[in-house]
Amino acid sequence: MKDLMQELTMVQRSVADGHVPAGPARVVTLSRRYDAPVAEVWDALTDPERLSRWFLPVSGDLRLGGRYQFEGNAGGVVHECEEPERLVVTWEMGEAGPADTSVVEVRLVESDGGTRLDLEHRAQMPPEMWDQFGPGAVGVGWDGGLLGLALHLAGETPTATPDEIAADPAVMEFNIAAARQWGLAHQAAGADAATADANVEATTAFYVPAQG
Repeated sequence: MKDLMQELTMVQRSVADGHVPAGPARVVTLSRRYDAPVAEVWDALTDPERLSRWFLPVSGDLRLGGRYQFEGNAGGVVHECEEPERLVVTWEMGEAGPADTSVVEVRLVESDGGTRLDLEHRAQMPPEMWDQFGPGAVGVGWDGGLLGLALHLAGETPTATPDEIAADPAVMEFNIAAARQWGLAHQAAGADAATADANVEATTAFYVPAQG
């Protein structure tokens, strides 16, 4: 079993302002290297059966122009697909809003015999949500996704349910540490320490609710 805290240190995180087609947006970026060839990582990201094993069950049409839906989570449209290097999809949660307010882009490049994955999530987050959670609101979730991909590529298949995984002490520790890392990334992007600390506290409470 991989050391989850060690896996956390393998990710580089950044926070910035940017744009989506609908206008100004917040941007979170995660980058890490995997010991697997580009074609293997691309297949794990785009094959529905494999994607369901390490991320979430997915339905719909994963081809260019198709609409997909993750079970109990986001759905959207495949806008760009340049096999095996680049994938761009909309990331729609809950009620459908204006088109292209939330966009996820994944890029893969060869790196020392393995693959560097860069994931960029650009979104028009409600101001009250950003003020409360900062980048950790989406960042911690993506940390979990990149961890799931690492475990999958290493041949480790989870047998627990999502609720059991979330209650695992090692996973809770991972999420707490991930929230702190996003606080540091937020400060590096110019947020003051008090704001970043408050965001970390709110994000931690969301991902690791108090027990009892």
